[in-house]
Amino acid sequence: QEELEHLNQANEDINSLELQLDEARSAYRRILSESARRLNAQGSQLGSCIDKARPYYEARRLAKEAQQETQRAALRYERAASMHNAAREMVFVAEQGVMADKNRLDPTWQEMLNHATCKVNEAEEERLRSEREHQRVTQLCQEAEAKVQTLQKSLKRVILKSKPYFELKAQFNQILEEHKAKVTSLERSVSQAKTRYSVALRNLEQISEQIHARRLQRLLQRRASPVGAEASPQHSNLELGATKGTHLVAQCPQTDTLSLLSLQTIASDLQKFDSVEHLLALSDATSLHSQELEDGGGQGRAGQSHFKHHRSVSL
Repeated sequence: QEELEHLNQANEDINSLELQLDEARSAYRRILSESARRLNAQGSQLGSCIDKARPYYEARRLAKEAQQETQRAALRYERAASMHNAAREMVFVAEQGVMADKNRLDPTWQEMLNHATCKVNEAEEERLRSEREHQRVTQLCQEAEAKVQTLQKSLKRVILKSKPYFELKAQFNQILEEHKAKVTSLERSVSQAKTRYSVALRNLEQISEQIHARRLQRLLQRRASPVGAEASPQHSNLELGATKGTHLVAQCPQTDTLSLLSLQTIASDLQKFDSVEHLLALSDATSLHSQELEDGGGQGRAGQSHFKHHRSVSL
């Protein structure tokens, strides 16, 4: 029941999120089409000043990206420098422990010192690498800012003239970025809901397989139980026959050696065999019994009535 609820909930989420995703995509395409139409109309009014002022705005975009990269490089350098300082403090503590007389031969301090030294070396390499990267991106940022200043002076007139176009373009870019982020978020939510649906469906399949396996096992047990019920009385009858055969042996005279051996053999056979189905294929089973009785001798005939009675009870 719990997995069914998860499956139904995931299915509802998928349907709802896919509707929202379709609406968000439609809104994004509508805004994109509207922005292209309005920017085209604005460009037709302003003329060639837009193309002339475009290098300035492109330089401003590159300068902004370089500035953001410089900030990220500065954070990486600060983190590397902090790790380097922490590793150096660890080395200082380990050296103090090793230099102490009571810990001079302690392998723990030696291992700590080696580990701290390795950390210092790694932190030093990372600090130098991040420092070089920060210097490189700082140089690029400075060059981009300088280019922006140069283009701003040389293209001041066309920049002012094309300002309405690029301001409108910036507004549409902001709106499109927001809708794009919404579309991306909904796509991720749909993917997660489909994953939950797949997991719940797979769990239900496993539960169904377990249920069918248990049903099959119970069915096999039900089919096997009558056989066991029939086998038990038969086995008890055979034991009864074997017991009676033993009593018959006790009742026979001690001098009746042949009859005694025959009855002991029969009692032993009754304990060993629990079925007489193999005798059904023998058409002369009755004649075989008669011949065995005749071969028993005169004294064996004295126990014939007991043998027949025992045979009928056991079967």
